[in-house]
Amino acid sequence: MKKKVFEENRVPSSVSSEPWFPLNIQAIKKILPHRYPFLLVDRVEEITENTPGDIVGRVCRAQKNVTGNEPFFKGHFPDNPVMPGVLILEAIAQAGALCCSAVEGDPAIEQLFFAGVDNVRFKSPVFPGDVLDLKVEMKKQKSSFYWGMGVASVGNKIVARADILAHITFKKNG
Repeated sequence: MKKKVFEENRVPSSVSSEPWFPLNIQAIKKILPHRYPFLLVDRVEEITENTPGDIVGRVCRAQKNVTGNEPFFKGHFPDNPVMPGVLILEAIAQAGALCCSAVEGDPAIEQLFFAGVDNVRFKSPVFPGDVLDLKVEMKKQKSSFYWGMGVASVGNKIVARADILAHITFKKNG
């Protein structure tokens, strides 16, 4: 049975207190090192896990609001703006990083890197005004490498999917 990592209806004073959701952009910025225009997750709806504290089996559901004033739309088909596929993939990877970080930022994690991607499929374009729903599930771990599967959708339509690989370095005790 899956256990929710966060308590709904809880509004702590900071991210460093007990885990909570949904996470807004200010809380996400305390976890991810990315900043505008490279921060591509606007909200985390929930993170669930099968085994408390275990990254494998953890699922993150997040969102990216795609607006017409995004800087990439100026040069990526400006007469018919479409979100670049590589940025959809980066949004999936950032949701995966949030999934691995246990949202409040695991104090044992020193650095988390996007290490690889496989089986990428882009199925439909994403336009200004769309809400990109991101779902990432961490599937496997070997040493400090974690494999996950991510899906991006708009409404009920899948727009992209990919298998992602993350490398985590952990702080040494003492």
